[in-house]
Amino acid sequence: MHRQAFVCARRARPRYPAAVSQGYQNRDRAVVDYDLWQAVPGGDWLRGPRPADLSPGSYVACVGAAQTFGCFVERPWPQLLADELGVPALNLGVAGAGPALFRTEPFRRLLRGARAVIFQVMSGRSADNSRFTSGGRERLQVHGGDDMRSADAAWRDALHGDLAGVQNPLVRGARNRLLATFGRRDVRRLVDETRADWVTQFRALLDETTAPTALLWFSRRTPHHRPRYHSLRALFGEFPQLVDERMVGAVAPRADRYVECVTSRGSPQPLATPVRPADAGTGADPQLVWTHNAYYPSPQMHEDAAAALLEPVRALLAAR
Repeated sequence: MHRQAFVCARRARPRYPAAVSQGYQNRDRAVVDYDLWQAVPGGDWLRGPRPADLSPGSYVACVGAAQTFGCFVERPWPQLLADELGVPALNLGVAGAGPALFRTEPFRRLLRGARAVIFQVMSGRSADNSRFTSGGRERLQVHGGDDMRSADAAWRDALHGDLAGVQNPLVRGARNRLLATFGRRDVRRLVDETRADWVTQFRALLDETTAPTALLWFSRRTPHHRPRYHSLRALFGEFPQLVDERMVGAVAPRADRYVECVTSRGSPQPLATPVRPADAGTGADPQLVWTHNAYYPSPQMHEDAAAALLEPVRALLAAR
């Protein structure tokens, strides 16, 4: 393996909605047209443009979550990279995706047909543990229950369930600090289980991919992350949530190239037209309005990712 920067048993999966990208389009239609399309009827809506030719060996597959999809960006890094390489890109960025999602059809078929595959390092929120089933997505189901909840809501309940009934803010704050330092062993165990499942699924995904592969770290932060247990933000960290350098080090040797792009250039991104997160159908506060994109990578960050990938991926294609 050439590096560029950084030297379980399968459970039954519940059915999950495949229309989150449509929610993105509903939310962002005044800013950008995502040119959505489906590889199979009823499947996930994918970011266009659709490659004119999907015959084996005719495209580079770009696999990841919203940072690959390219929210609020006219030309995300897969498209920028394709323009430089002269090879069509198949954008397989799916909202909230984890590695297990891409071990299912039709993604497996699309990956088998790729000339090369670039895998974004995806969030640890979309992995399984003894409490939650993810299906490789950011919507979690508690074992033994029927309801699906966002990863934030599900993990927040797990993290602060020991504060139920504590109303006094001073007492609540003191108890929270004490438990964050000396307690919450069940939450620490869930973090360990989630990270282990993420590594298992990502290793299997890379091993099952027959085309040359590159692993892309694309974030505002470096891979170093130490979870803290006083708040959800401190537990998860910046995207990719819950992922640390040990997890990356465990999967990177399975790829042919590892590329690290740490950037915040152009962020937060001013939006030409304000958007309402509630229009995506995720249950956000209807009164909330975004005038800036402060979460997803900015257009300049996508430029940086494409630039970092260009020579490593060009070498993969030449070797093939």
